[in-house]
Amino acid sequence: MSHPRFGIAILTMGNRPAELRALLDSVAKQDLEPARVVVVGNGAPLPELPAGVHGVELEENLGVSGGRNVAIQELRRFGDVDVVVDLDDDGLLVDADVLSHLARMYAADDRLGIVSFRIADEHGETQRRHVPRLRAKDPMQGGEVTTFLGGGHALSMRMLDETGIWPDAFFFTHEETDLAWRALDARWRVVYEPALLLQHPKTSPARHAVYYRMTARNRVWLAKRHLPAVLVPVYLSVWAALTLARTRSWGGLRAWFGGFREGVFTSGGRRQPMRWRTVVRMARLGRPPVI
Repeated sequence: MSHPRFGIAILTMGNRPAELRALLDSVAKQDLEPARVVVVGNGAPLPELPAGVHGVELEENLGVSGGRNVAIQELRRFGDVDVVVDLDDDGLLVDADVLSHLARMYAADDRLGIVSFRIADEHGETQRRHVPRLRAKDPMQGGEVTTFLGGGHALSMRMLDETGIWPDAFFFTHEETDLAWRALDARWRVVYEPALLLQHPKTSPARHAVYYRMTARNRVWLAKRHLPAVLVPVYLSVWAALTLARTRSWGGLRAWFGGFREGVFTSGGRRQPMRWRTVVRMARLGRPPVI
């Protein structure tokens, strides 16, 4: 990919117009101009957008997965985008060379599928959950990983053509891991690059009322869709034990186990278990698919 063309995709629910405008201004200041910028109003009307920004208003909230799929479809329709860059609507590109840095990375590696940004708040602090590897407290340690951050990342369109797009049924939580596992199984590389910074307010995923139910349901769907059969009970047992140890809210636990049951008895999409070579590759990267 000698001269990759970038499409920026931003999903919004219309409740952060000031933050959205600041993000779009930071995109406009990039030293490499994107080919397209698409903003999707996920079940909400869009504010006035700058000239050249393409807006799509959806009648209903399709979740993170569904909304981002709409953005990908719009960018495909234009036909001039090689790499999709997804950005949270309350994020900010502090540096002006994010796209040019990405361009060098994709130009140098034909099998680079996904690049995960570093996420830090306005004080420069990165939450532990935003470092996409185990036993790595240093957010400045980059390299190959087995999942990526939803708030800021880049996706090869050629990879998406091969692996498929976001899992619509997931709505939100674990959709990144689902896509990363498919990418790894198709022999694409997933890289965490801390030099690519998205400034983002400090938040907790549990702020969403349905977080506990969906994180459990989607965890089960993830295992059912992608793990070799023998690893499914191992993976789910480990996560059930971790949830019991970490969760201090009885209401949260009750919602989690309700979601777990929902995941067991419903389908999150077609099953396509990863190859054992992918399991071995993930283990070598420090995160075997049992945790």
